[in-house]
Amino acid sequence: MKRFFGVIAVCSLSLFLSSCYTLKNVSIPADMKTLDVQFFENNAPLVVANLSQNFTEGLKTRIRNQSRLSISRNAEADATLSGSIVGYTIAPVSIQAVANNVAPIADANRLTITVRVKFVYNTAKTPADKKLNFEETFTNYQDYKGDIGAQEQNLIKTITDKITEDIFNKAFSNW
Repeated sequence: MKRFFGVIAVCSLSLFLSSCYTLKNVSIPADMKTLDVQFFENNAPLVVANLSQNFTEGLKTRIRNQSRLSISRNAEADATLSGSIVGYTIAPVSIQAVANNVAPIADANRLTITVRVKFVYNTAKTPADKKLNFEETFTNYQDYKGDIGAQEQNLIKTITDKITEDIFNKAFSNW
């Protein structure tokens, strides 16, 4: 009897998870097949050499892995996703007092990345509703302790994953 309920539970979970995945594609028009993801240039006052490349590739990877769309690099694509990195800041989030009247130091810092995104359906090619287009700013951050140097690439990866998820959900899931 326990085995029967176990099988039912596994089947139910499988159906639930598969239906969640298909829900992600609900707002993608049926005739939309291609997406042009343009290079996200780093226009932030503080520039990290590989941030633009890593962000752009991370966004493409998320779209390839979580949708049925093909990435295309031309004006004939069904939609275009473009933008730029407009913010890269490091700021203290907690202060540690120091003895002997020495100035306090940061105990923890926050790395914040901000990206400006424009999503446009090519309505001449894909008869999608124009209100699906958007232009929005996405920001996310990660707190850390110690020197940024040894942690920076891992922090950037974590923040990039969060921002690309937010962009994907805005563009394709209507969340």
